[in-house]
Amino acid sequence: MLKEFHYKIDWRTRSHLPGHHRSAQSGGGLEFRGNVPLLSAPDPRRLDIRASLSDPFDQWYVRSYRQRSQVPIYVVADLSASLGFSGVHRKLDILADVIESVAYSVHRTGDRFAFLGCDETPREDFYLAPTHSLGAGLDLARRLRDFNPAGKSARGLSEVERYLTRQRSLVFLISDFHFDDSLLVETLESLVAHAVCPIVLWDRAEFERMPRAGIVLAQDSETGRRKTLVLRRSLRERLVDAFSSRRKHLTAQFGKHGARPLFVDDKFDPEQLTEYFYHTDALLDPEND
Repeated sequence: MLKEFHYKIDWRTRSHLPGHHRSAQSGGGLEFRGNVPLLSAPDPRRLDIRASLSDPFDQWYVRSYRQRSQVPIYVVADLSASLGFSGVHRKLDILADVIESVAYSVHRTGDRFAFLGCDETPREDFYLAPTHSLGAGLDLARRLRDFNPAGKSARGLSEVERYLTRQRSLVFLISDFHFDDSLLVETLESLVAHAVCPIVLWDRAEFERMPRAGIVLAQDSETGRRKTLVLRRSLRERLVDAFSSRRKHLTAQFGKHGARPLFVDDKFDPEQLTEYFYHTDALLDPEND
């Protein structure tokens, strides 16, 4: 069963297409914008007699309103090999759950849904242009459940800006973010014209549900490198602490770029995103009017 979450934007969209969000466009909405000369907005039905009679130049004035408009919603996802990790759950299955919920929520809100997956480069086979079609988003999620990622990096995330519309959009940036800060900063700087909601996909098997002791074979999902570890209690605690430190570090890095990450451990609950948008200031925009 598809589950919906509720999202909002904290800027005025400039889309001409009618929709759900506050807009900078004049139109048939209920938000009063001000009075304008009749010649600028020739609609006698909105004639403001009081404003017209008080004008010393005898101009006729009409009431102007702002319409509600759409905003493009993009999901930009890391499809490198590390997303194939399977612990408590398979990360790609969690990604598919997120996509189904985003596509459904966007459809219900009346916006357009778009998707782009990346490994070393943006993948044309996992590109979906902005669409009102719910079926297209659900089909994409089904494809991802059957996908076996093999990309050796997520470098393509830094190149997605050229696939996005110039109009300010809401971008869900999804990855486990197991890569260097240089790529993270490059990606966030390339998306500076948009509002970014980072979703961090982790699995507790990566850092909590490990054997208490023994010899384990660790493998880097993307490079294929293997390393034998003697898992002592002290090493296990260091690994757990490393993930805790990484969580704080990512939160700080995103904060420098005006975003707040949502950490998804093991299971995705759409209510997490409703809480994210309505009970945090994660997407406050300094130019908000």
